[in-house]
Amino acid sequence: MALGDGVGQPPRSSAEINIVPLVDVILVLLVIFIVTAPLITQAVKVNLPEAASQPVQTPIKPVVVAIDADGRLHWDGRVLTLEALEAEARALTVAQPDAELHIEADRAVAYDAVAQVLAAAARAGVTRIGFVTDPGALHAAPKASPAP
Repeated sequence: MALGDGVGQPPRSSAEINIVPLVDVILVLLVIFIVTAPLITQAVKVNLPEAASQPVQTPIKPVVVAIDADGRLHWDGRVLTLEALEAEARALTVAQPDAELHIEADRAVAYDAVAQVLAAAARAGVTRIGFVTDPGALHAAPKASPAP
């Protein structure tokens, strides 16, 4: 932008910085930080009291229900039918309401067999059910599929 008095002085250039866009950018960043700051600091710092104690160990041994590759059900090693499994689970919940049921299913078993065991356990009133897996299998190399 050329400046001059228009009467005969040569125009001179202006060396000013336009700070309006800079202020706009700073205001936008300020709004972004104001909005995101509460999301970042949601943790409540609490100074917890210290006490010398041991972790609570549950004395109840979980019951293991295994489903082999042929679809047979095993209740702690005994072969059962689905109806007998439901009766055993019902008796277990009456004797120990907080009993745990661990399901070990062979990878070749159809999902339907596992779903039937889950449904039978739910009908019997078992509320604590867990699935047992082999953690070493997750890190093993994948098996190559056979060539056609």
